[in-house]
Order: sequence, then C-alpha cells, then structure tokens
Amino acid sequence: MVDLHHPRTIEQMRPAGEFVAGVLAELRESVRPGTNLLEIDARVEELVRRRGAVSCYVDYHPSFGASPFGHYICTSVNDAALHGLPHDHALVDGDLLTLDLAVSVDGWVADSAITFGVGSVAPEDARLVRATEEALEAAIGSARSGRRMGDVSAAIAEVAASYGLPVNGQFGGHGVGRTMHQEPHVPNVGERGRGLTLRPGLVIAIEPWFMAGTDELVVDDDGWTLRSADGSRSSHSEHTIAVTRGEALVLTRPG
Repeated sequence: MVDLHHPRTIEQMRPAGEFVAGVLAELRESVRPGTNLLEIDARVEELVRRRGAVSCYVDYHPSFGASPFGHYICTSVNDAALHGLPHDHALVDGDLLTLDLAVSVDGWVADSAITFGVGSVAPEDARLVRATEEALEAAIGSARSGRRMGDVSAAIAEVAASYGLPVNGQFGGHGVGRTMHQEPHVPNVGERGRGLTLRPGLVIAIEPWFMAGTDELVVDDDGWTLRSADGSRSSHSEHTIAVTRGEALVLTRPG
C-alpha cells in the first residue's frame, strides 16, 4: 500500500530529515585521511543516542543481508556501491566514500546518502559524483503532482546516459514513513508517462547510484557490501522528498 501523508504529518517528518542532513554534513567536514570506518560508525551512534533517535540499520535484516546489519551507517569505499558494512579500515588520501544514513526521529524516518572524496579527489571521481548529484536533482525536479514515477526514473537514467554511465536496476529508491522501506519502489530506470501517478503527500527516498564501468554487482565476503563487478568506483546520492502541489519538498537538504 502507498501512503499519502497530510501536510501536518510531513511537517512532523522535518526533524528526522534535518537530523540526518546535519549528521552527514558533520561527517563530510570531519572525515579525512586516517579516519577509520569504525570511528565514523561510533560517532553516528553517539549522535543518534544523544538525539534520542532510533537507528534504522542496527537490527535491519532483509533477505539480501547475511545477518542483522549491526551498525549505524553504511560506509561504502571506492568500488563498494551500496550497503557498505563498517569495519576496521583507515581511509587514505584519494578514497571515494559514500555515507548512507537512515534514522527515525519521533517515529518518522528520513534517509539520505552522500559521496565525496577523502582528501584529494581525482577528476574522474569528481565527475562520477557530479553525475549522481545531477541525476538526483533532475529526479527531484520531475517529482511533481500529476506526473508518473517513470518520469522520475527516466530523469535519472537520462543523466546517466549523458555521462556515458551504465545503470543497475536491482536497487533503487523507496517509500519512507514510519519505516525505512515502504511502497512504492523508485527505480533508477524507467519510461516517462508510465508507472504510479504522483500525488501530494507521497514521501519517497530517491537514490541514483552509478558505477563507473559496469552495471553488475558482486557481494562482498561480509555478506552485505555490494561492489562493482569490475572493481570500478561508485557514487550514490539520496534525498528523502515529499511530493506537494508545487515543487517537491526536500526533507534532507542541509540547512
């Protein structure tokens, strides 16, 4: 079932979005060469507990995960595309890091992801990050009442094509509300004018993610981390948005 939320309810979702955006912004500023992925996870745990929030990840155990996730944030490095399991690993200059965070505040969930270079950034990495960020903004611009989900999905795929990047269709965005993953599915490929009609009150996470050289994934030995099959680097950009009668409201936009 697809939930449509009253404007008052969407206002109640704002604190979750602001918290997630704030945590990711802090981490973007504080992470540097030498930072350990477990330090990042511990800092997120501290912030979540201090806020009185609830992690969406610690006990999360979907069918594709080998065990409960057991951590507070996804940390995907270089060829890791999605679901990067934090582990004892110190980042080095030039690494490409994706942080993906979903948290519940006062019973409402927000979900967002950013990718950035640690220290110096190679031009090809900067281009890859720019592609996902542009795809996300294009998709948000297409998320208007009366349009179709295919318009959102096609906007993502069109940006990928303009950069000459393949798109994997296995994982995409999703509805957000009281839980992290709800209906509807938000594919990263689609056809304009097709799919679910977007209505005011629909809250979704839109999350384009591209791998530089392939559309195929392999599962890491940890049972969670998904990597590009050819070892090429990956980037992931995500916002939680609400469809309104005008432009979409981005709940996880940094203030």
